[in-house]
Amino acid sequence: MTAPNRPPFAPEIEQALSRRADLTVSLRPDEIPQLRSRAATANEEDFTRDGEFHLSRHRARDPRTGASPDVVLLRPRDRPEPVPVLYHVHGGGLVAGTAFDDLAMATELASGVGMAVASVEYRLAPEHRYPAAVEDVYAGLRWVAANAPGLGLDPKRIVISGVSAGGGLAAAAALLARDLAGPNLMGQILVCPMLDDRNDSDSSRQMAGVGVWDRTANETGWSAYLGAQPRSEAPVYASPARATDLSGLPPTYVDAGSAETFRDEDVEFARRIWAAGGAAELHIWQGGAHAFDAWMPEAALSRQARRTRAEWLHRLLVEHLLAEAARSGSTT
Repeated sequence: MTAPNRPPFAPEIEQALSRRADLTVSLRPDEIPQLRSRAATANEEDFTRDGEFHLSRHRARDPRTGASPDVVLLRPRDRPEPVPVLYHVHGGGLVAGTAFDDLAMATELASGVGMAVASVEYRLAPEHRYPAAVEDVYAGLRWVAANAPGLGLDPKRIVISGVSAGGGLAAAAALLARDLAGPNLMGQILVCPMLDDRNDSDSSRQMAGVGVWDRTANETGWSAYLGAQPRSEAPVYASPARATDLSGLPPTYVDAGSAETFRDEDVEFARRIWAAGGAAELHIWQGGAHAFDAWMPEAALSRQARRTRAEWLHRLLVEHLLAEAARSGSTT
């Protein structure tokens, strides 16, 4: 059987892939401990040494589910309060990562527009299967919104974001916020999100054995999270691509590489938001591998992706302020 044709990597990305033996292509269940052991080891000092942010840790508790994740909060110094919040969910295929992973990307994005960053420490599979991770993410989100005034944060300006598995969990938390008791989100930023447990798209088959996080790795992550339950019964809050109703979601930014496993499910998610009457902006970066701007931030394509993401967030904040001013003017 011949291998399917696949889109090419951008030259910079392809060269970097050939040099980076630490990047995960395929992942099998017995390799999860190795993935965790070689994960990046960012810590508090990495985000506070330049004095831009004040870091604090908090325990969020949700009496509804019993979830009690830690939340790392980075508040910008010398900014008038209340400040908007980027609520960030780290990646790691549902099986690895910490609240400090991807945080450099989140703080760079937030810094440009004067936002605080809250990052949640959710439980990992396979030790903790669904719904542990999404319950933790949602518990942290509710805690941030409920405690925002006392923390100098603006509960009306919360944007949820996530990378890879974190993007899928962010999308699931946005569905929960819509369907349950809020909070109302100003927007969501889904960076190469892991949305669909079915793992049967053209892009999933194209990228088998190449790039970063291929079809085998994806199956390992989803199986660890969902366990033995039949896939046809996977809940929408586990696998957001299975949601039949994507109406009522906040403005959404989705991006991914053209040469990655999640490309097709991410395109489809944005298309279905549009079909439901929602607002979504979609960018597929030609030649990009999975999470390319996280592991090769210096590449020209990575800089373009981060710049475009930041421009969208800036527009979202400006549009919110204009809408608030218009509402205020209509009541005077």
